[in-house]
Amino acid sequence: MKSCTVLITGASRGIGHAAAIAFASKGYRLVLNCLHSKDMLETFAAELGRDYGVSVLTCCGDIGDYHFVCELFNRIKNFSPGVDVLVNNAGIDYIGLLSDMSLEEWDHVIRTNLTSVFSCCKLAIPYMVSQKQGKIINISSAWGSVGASCEAAYSAAKGGINALTKALAKELAPSNIQVNAIACGVIDTDMNRCFSREERAALSEEIPAGRFGTSEEAAQLILQLAQSPSYLTGQVIGLDGGWI
Repeated sequence: MKSCTVLITGASRGIGHAAAIAFASKGYRLVLNCLHSKDMLETFAAELGRDYGVSVLTCCGDIGDYHFVCELFNRIKNFSPGVDVLVNNAGIDYIGLLSDMSLEEWDHVIRTNLTSVFSCCKLAIPYMVSQKQGKIINISSAWGSVGASCEAAYSAAKGGINALTKALAKELAPSNIQVNAIACGVIDTDMNRCFSREERAALSEEIPAGRFGTSEEAAQLILQLAQSPSYLTGQVIGLDGGWI
């Protein structure tokens, strides 16, 4: 059986970290990216290799920088024939009024959250086409569908991911490559640790499931999409406890 390689961006913590464990448990070769936490990522990679017997390549850098992504894929060529599963997970937020946001801050959010998806897809697709198979899984947000006050740039980027997912799925379906997105609701990650205890309780009450989601639940869905039937493509799947 072919040993598949998965690239996970934003893999040092949260959903990306949990997804790496999920894929390692199934024997995938792993390519893990993060921006700053090099030592943390390398320690995590060593643990995965020891616990699951899988090969792991780590590469730290700005996934929103196209030139870095090119360097990343050049390194992948020496590690694996190519990327079979791409998980575009890296993302950042900006909370504040749009009128207070600088152009540099806007560019940073769009590059990290949306341009990174373009770059990784562009460089992963040729190998997938040559293999006549591949899975692209984009981590989006409920805000990409309904928008959030004071998170305009984040909402715009995630809305862009949703549209890109649908368009690219149509483009790649003839090559047997599936593209889907997961629109996450409130997942209990570092990005949402800004809430006070009272704010967390109030937000949980708004969610029909009565709680925040977990990174492990998101990782389970990511793995399922990586192993899903080829007829499932172009979908933005909500993971929000019935919230939206």
